[in-house]
Amino acid sequence: MKSLSLFLAALACAGAAFADNGPVEIGSRRELFVDRFLVETLDNIQPVLGVPVHAETVLRFDAPWEGRYCGYVTVFKDGDRYRMYYRGLPEARRDGSDRETTCYAESQDGIAWTKPELGLFTVDGSDRNNVVLADQAPYSHNFAPFVNTRPDAPASERYLAMAGTKSTGLSVFASEDGLRWRMRETGVIREGAFDSQNVAFWSELEQCYVCYFRSWSGGGFDGYRWVSRSTSTDLVHWSEPEVMDAGGAPPEHIYTNQTLAYYRAPHIYIALAARFMPGRRVVSDEAAAKLGVEAGYFNDCSDNVLMTSRGGARYDRCFMEGFVRPGIGLENWTSRTNYPAWGIVPTGEDEMSFYIQHNYGQPTARLDRYTLRADGFAAMRANYDGGTLTTRPLIFAGDNLYLNFSTSAAGSIRVAILDMDGVPIPGFDADASEELIGNMTDRPVHWRDTPDLAALAGSPVRLRFVMKDADLHALQFR
Repeated sequence: MKSLSLFLAALACAGAAFADNGPVEIGSRRELFVDRFLVETLDNIQPVLGVPVHAETVLRFDAPWEGRYCGYVTVFKDGDRYRMYYRGLPEARRDGSDRETTCYAESQDGIAWTKPELGLFTVDGSDRNNVVLADQAPYSHNFAPFVNTRPDAPASERYLAMAGTKSTGLSVFASEDGLRWRMRETGVIREGAFDSQNVAFWSELEQCYVCYFRSWSGGGFDGYRWVSRSTSTDLVHWSEPEVMDAGGAPPEHIYTNQTLAYYRAPHIYIALAARFMPGRRVVSDEAAAKLGVEAGYFNDCSDNVLMTSRGGARYDRCFMEGFVRPGIGLENWTSRTNYPAWGIVPTGEDEMSFYIQHNYGQPTARLDRYTLRADGFAAMRANYDGGTLTTRPLIFAGDNLYLNFSTSAAGSIRVAILDMDGVPIPGFDADASEELIGNMTDRPVHWRDTPDLAALAGSPVRLRFVMKDADLHALQFR
């Protein structure tokens, strides 16, 4: 059974790569090795997941109107400011209850966050709070904002949000300042379950709005929790929902999908999705009582997984393994904890951050920051014995090739450029390549006696990476 699962996962990883064997026009786009889209052959090279690093707790859901059931967090960088939105809910209620609010925090660096007193809504008798939406059930259940990057979008709609439950369908909200929101369109997507965080963004790749929302594999609320998507050019008329294809990967409960266009390569969508394991229990009744977990919120466990897409109704599930495993301590193994926020943001020249909820349903509910190297979701890895990776034919623009890579002190990478027949182009064979050693996110490749690649731009070529004890994360011509 295990071998069948691995085989299906391999098909999911390889499917996109062999859908079209013609040359791929990558121009000067940054290309990440999160899938096998660019790969033709691998010899002793393996795709591996990146290793996120836990940084610190950035927010505690400790205000009276927030509480242990805060959830569905959204984070994005907005100019020189970082914005965060999340559901406030101090006690368990039905989805879309009038006790839910939408809360707001902000930061100058994505690390130190504050909850401003906005005075916009009175909650529990006071307006000294960080609430940006209240008294508008059921929309605070899963209010999910994003920056409207559509060209020529009006200032009054700089910020948009999707929200709603099965009873209302998904509705569109708009805001000029990200704080004061108005309903723009009601019930624009009706075919779905929506009992999760339903996310949207303007796709530069597809030139439309794309929305990824909760559906169930068996229809209604039966089967597996999964994802469907719909598209629109005007936020009013949306396409018929399409169930996302997982490329033959084994079915799993995906609770939140968190799909977004990666900010350094917006033609690649990254989904740091919450994987839910209903009935897979780790915490005993006694342990739950010590943690202060209420009944019904310790019978399951969850983690998160990396899914990717290059547009259209298909996820690539190259990696079935957990991306961030639950931590040591039973508090990390209760129901609906370890859910990532929607948002991956730069927090340094070579660093990006994302955020994960911990201790859901517990008095200590909080949000933690995790870091990765830029482009570091995954890599192609060679062990000490060495190996080679050969790409499909590529058509590039630019005169230099830059790599995001790391090696051990004994490791290295050399690069050869091949013609369509797989023959090294004179002056660009692996022996003429500079030996790359180190750990760098943007290192140019040089060949002996060859100043640049301008003569090869616009014509199909293959790249061959000769690697030893090395990871290759991304490449870019420019």
